[in-house]
This record gives sequence, structure tokens and C-alpha cells, in this order.
Amino acid sequence: MNKKQKKMLIRIIIASVLLTGLYFVPIKGVIRFLAYMVPYFIIGYDILKKAIKGIKNRKPFDESLLMAVATVGAIALALYNEAHGLAGDYVEAIAVMLFYQTGEFFQSVAVAKSRKNISELMDIRPDYANIERNGNIEKTDPCEVSIGDVIIVRAGEKVPLDGIVIEGSSSLNTSALTGESIPKAVGVGEDIISGSVNLTGILKIRVTKTFGDSTVSKILELVENASSRKSKSENFITKFARVYTPFVVFSAVILAVIPPIFRVIFLNLPALWSVWIYRALTFLVISCPCALVVSIPLSFFAGIGGASRAGILIKGSNYLETLSKVKTIVFDKTGTLTKGIFEVNAIHHSKIDENKLIEYAALAESASSHPIAISLRKAYNKNIDLTRVKDIQEISGNGIIAKIDDMEIIAGNEKIMEKFNIEPIRCHSIGTIIHIAINGSYMGHIVISDVIKPESYKAVEELKKAGIKHIIMLTGDLKKVAREVAQKLKIDKFYSELLPNDKLEIVEKIIDGKNITAFAGDGINDAPVLSRADIGIAMGAMGSDAAIEAADVVLMDDNPLKIATAIKISKKCLSIVKQNIYFALGVKFICLVLGAVGIANMWLAVFADVGVMIICILNSFRAIFYPKI
Repeated sequence: MNKKQKKMLIRIIIASVLLTGLYFVPIKGVIRFLAYMVPYFIIGYDILKKAIKGIKNRKPFDESLLMAVATVGAIALALYNEAHGLAGDYVEAIAVMLFYQTGEFFQSVAVAKSRKNISELMDIRPDYANIERNGNIEKTDPCEVSIGDVIIVRAGEKVPLDGIVIEGSSSLNTSALTGESIPKAVGVGEDIISGSVNLTGILKIRVTKTFGDSTVSKILELVENASSRKSKSENFITKFARVYTPFVVFSAVILAVIPPIFRVIFLNLPALWSVWIYRALTFLVISCPCALVVSIPLSFFAGIGGASRAGILIKGSNYLETLSKVKTIVFDKTGTLTKGIFEVNAIHHSKIDENKLIEYAALAESASSHPIAISLRKAYNKNIDLTRVKDIQEISGNGIIAKIDDMEIIAGNEKIMEKFNIEPIRCHSIGTIIHIAINGSYMGHIVISDVIKPESYKAVEELKKAGIKHIIMLTGDLKKVAREVAQKLKIDKFYSELLPNDKLEIVEKIIDGKNITAFAGDGINDAPVLSRADIGIAMGAMGSDAAIEAADVVLMDDNPLKIATAIKISKKCLSIVKQNIYFALGVKFICLVLGAVGIANMWLAVFADVGVMIICILNSFRAIFYPKI
């Protein structure tokens, strides 16, 4: 608890003790009135102050005015009764203020707890950077570090700026960014992003971005601005409260004045002013819109906080609300549903040991920087002995010829095999096929393809369970490649052989104005489409400025399953918002009717106000616990 909360708790305890003690003390008259005013002012002075300030600023219609008028009126009625020889009840007025302040205290604690998740995320902000200058290490503000400077990050320290590792290796804790607890290994030559925590070794990093352009700054800016983008539900409640509060104040005045006058003029009965004023004051307490005004923004705030714990950054409650209504999701294939990295997927018809076939292919491709050559060397996973390789000839668009261990190795497509009168065995698998021949004899072929992410299968399944009607895939790959991926993942429809501009045109055609459409891409070349979709979801966006800028929802790792998690969070949050609206308005309407006809007293009014608010706050707090898949 902060100082303000502790102070309020002390006031609540003191007022409660004094009120309980006075109930058993037999005092009367002015002394009784003054004695009861002590706990009243201890618990309510700030509410009275706010009400007076609101009147001065010509913005009187808020919950402070309702509480002030209701409690001061109840005290006035108690004084009136005592003046006419009846027992004046000051307890109700003090109890109303006490319970109201207890509810406000409870709300403050709930908001603080829901903020904790986002404040934990804000802990990624680095306090300092260790910069190497003239052989010395100096602590400096990250804002003062320039591109090209070398910084040192010791074990246990936060990485303050984006850069490239030039010395050392370590494991990084990226949980504050991605929501994943598994450490990430980094070594020389690898990119490293700010906001992660160095767990083991010492790293030397050459800075590639200033602090203002770094990943940590982009994320912090995104989170800090999230609360400024309000949902339709929040805007509705704000507008509703502006109309509702003055309406109930004038209704309470009418309830206090019209019935007594009507009784005297038309029914020739006593006016019973105290009875009708009491009913009007009860009406005011019941009508206080705290439950709605507090719980709706709190629900969205908790939802955004829960999402941030899962490594999902949602830029505002308006996007959270829209996300819950998504019916169509369009995926970019490469890097989103697939790894975007070529890997050896299969070896077919090998006449020698499969490991030997990979070894010869990797040695033959040892001088190439082509992605296929890189994937072959990765599959070999051993140091390349260049002394074994001679006379490498690259035949553009066809393949490689090389001497390895004094054997002629030919590696490439069907054309290169046919050129040397070697009959290749055709492959029906989808991907890039590397045929291998040794000394003029065909030895088999290697299938290289972009691999589907293991999480993609469950992601599509969970999205359909979450109510997504249409799942569409876009790719620049050949039709047969796209068809195989779509069939394996059970995707409804796909578009293939697309250029970047084609993707934008197709998404514009899919958006029909009826069904909310989301686009999920890896954030590298997808900025225009991310901006155009109703909801843009950037995948694996750590370090991608374009994605963070263009997307509405940013997933900090490349797991497509988190899209289903984000949608389930949004649906749960909107469900809680609706529950709170229906419950609060329903209870208040019933209690207002009961209060107007004299069935409800001030104690029921306290429940209709504070009780309903506490129940709604507790319900809102559920949004912080995100569903795990």
C-alpha cells in the first residue's frame, strides 16, 4: 500500500471505532450531535471538499456531490427529529460515508494490483549503461550512448540498448518482453535487444540504435499510451455518467418536493416532508454510478495488464474491444505460420549413408551464401574441412560441381543432372530438391523446405474454437507449396504467388465492413497491411520498429498460438464488462424503485452503491488472469 492508501485505512479504522463506541455511550442533545460529527468529518471531509470544489468549478454532478447531499441531508433530518422530540439517527449518515470510503479504498487497492503487471513490464526500463571509453568502463545514462559505442552488460544487469554482441556469450531472460520463462542463448555476431536481462556471462555489445529508437523505448511508449485509447464501452459510460448524474439529482429533488405538495393540495393529507426527503436522500445514495465508472475502465486495464504478462502488447482498450469481435484472420505464411528458415526436411532414394549424402552436399556448397547452401551446412552441423574441397564451379540457376576427396560431386536441380546425362528420380514432396551425383552416378536427393511451426497446428485449431469463422493464408510461394501448408494446417483459403502489393489488395477485398478482419504478419514487410486491417497483429516483433508502429497488437515472440490467447483475453474482458453493466444497472434500477416507494432504506442504498461497486471491482479483477492454452 502507498501512503495515501495507508492514511485512508487509518481513517476508516478510527471512524469505525468511534462510531461503534458512540453507539453504546448514552449522550443526548448538542453533545451527541458534536460527538457523532467527529467520525463523520474524519471519514468524509475530503468528499465534502471535492463536492464544494465541483460546485465552484461548475462541475457539480459527480459521486462526491451525491454522497455529500445524501449524508448532510440525513444529518439535517436527524437534527429535525431531535428538535421535535424524536430520536435523531446520525449513524446512517456516517455509515453511508464510511462504507463509501471503504469501497473507494478497495477500488484503489484493486487498481494498484492490476497496475502491478504493467509496472513489472515498465521495469524493463534500464537505469544505466556501462560504456567502454579509452579502456575504462563508465556508468552513464542510456540516452547519452551513441550508435557504434561499445557497452558492457554484466550478469544480472538489464540490456540497456539494442546492438550486436561482439564478445562473450550468455543466456538472456526475455520474460518481461515475451512472457516466456525459457532463457535465450546469445553469442558473438547475434543481435540483442534492450529490455532483456543478462543471466550468466559478460557481454560486449556494439550499439546499433539510440535509446529513443530502441526496442525498450518503443514498448514503454506503447504501454504508456495504451490507457489513452478508450473503447466504445468506456466512452459510453463516460457519456452516460454525464447525463445520468444530473438526471438523478433532479429526480431526487422532484421526489422530495412533489409528493408532499401533492398530498397537501390534492389529498388533504399531511405533507410528511421528512419521509419524502429521506426517500430522496436514499434515492441519491442508490443512484451513485461508481460501480460503472470504476469497474469498466478497470476491466479493460486488467485485460491489457493480463495480456502484457503473456507477452502480448495491446495498444489500447479500443483495440482490445475490437479484437473480441474478430471473425476473419488473414495470415502471412512465411515467418508467421512457418519458421521462414529453409531446413533439410527429408532425404530420398539415397544409395549411400544419408549422413554422407548431407556431408557431400554441404562440402560442395561450402563457398555459397545462398539460403539453401546455409541450410545444408546447418544440417551437416560440423566444421567444414575446406582442404577436402577443390575446383568448385557454380552453374547459375542449376547447381554446383566440385571435387571432394578426389570424387566429382554434382549437387543441384534436375536440369544440372540432365546436362550431364544423369537420370534423376523425380520427387513429389513440396520444397526445393537438391539432387546429388558422385562420379556420374545418381546417389539420391535432399528435400529442403520452409518448416511449419509446431505451434501453428494448435493455433489454427484454437482460433476456430474461439469463434473465428474464416482463416486465410497469403504467400508469395508457389501454389503447390501454399496448398500443402494450407491442407496440413486445415486453413480455409489461401492465395499464392503474391507480391507485397498484392497482399494489401487482397486484404482490402476481404474487409467487407461486416466481419472484423485481423491480419497477422511477421512485421518485416507487412506494415501497410497491418495498418489497413481492422486489427493488425505483428508477430515476433522484438526489435521491429515498423511492426510496433503499424500494428494494433504486438506479440513479442513468433508463437502464433498467442493470437488465440489474445482473442480469448479480449472475449473474457468484454464478457466481464457486460456482466458489470447489466448487474450494476439491474440492481440500481430495482433499488431505485424500492427507494422511491419507501421500501428501501439507507442501508439498502449503501449496498446498491458500495456493495455493487465492490462486486463489480472483484469481477473486473478476473480479467488480469489470462487463459493459458
